Amino acid sequence: MKALFYRYRYLFLTIGVLSVIILSLFYNALKPAKQLPIYTPAMVNPELVDSLVQYQNNKQTHRIADFAFTNQNGQTITQEDYKDVIYVADFFFTTCQTICPIMKDNMVWLQEQIKDMPDVKLLSFTVTPDIDTPEVLHQYAQKKGVIDSKWNMVTGDKKEIYYLARQSFLAVKTAEVGELYDMVHTENFVLVDKKGRIRGFYDGTVLDEEKQGVKNVRQLLEDIQFLRNNS
Repeated sequence: MKALFYRYRYLFLTIGVLSVIILSLFYNALKPAKQLPIYTPAMVNPELVDSLVQYQNNKQTHRIADFAFTNQNGQTITQEDYKDVIYVADFFFTTCQTICPIMKDNMVWLQEQIKDMPDVKLLSFTVTPDIDTPEVLHQYAQKKGVIDSKWNMVTGDKKEIYYLARQSFLAVKTAEVGELYDMVHTENFVLVDKKGRIRGFYDGTVLDEEKQGVKNVRQLLEDIQFLRNNS
């Protein structure tokens, strides 16, 4: 038997290598290709969506609406500043002592990962613009080590932020008690592609731990890289 194997060793080796290649090709052919959904208001928890758009389900029409807000440096930031880039958006306020510090630490981590990606940015909206003035945001940004060219923290008209959050980003709840347009932000990080479409929601309080039913921030980074390679 050994003599037979030795005599035909190159044939057996060739067959073995070809078998591995063929099995790999079959595996790759049958394995579902990675895809990211294009989110519409109808696909999201209704609590996070304004009633005017709650039932819209056209993937070709839902885009982040035009906006104009003031960032931590007193500059006006608009949709043009995020044209043809992938970006991650979230909603927070500087005096939050619960989930915001964790979210911002994870956003700082994400900033470090994408700092050399010219087509990726970050965008944070305050839900308490009466408190979070550009000056307050500037101090907060400095404390967090924000890179101005990569990450804008913005403030502005409360009503406009409210509607943008609930009609475009689909990521903020209405406060049960309070003044009109009061907002309760969530832990969501929202991934937006170069066409202004929402491609994912991620738990901004979870860096890389597994949490059933949600994607974490490390998975967000993987999806950013996927969009960069497939857009």
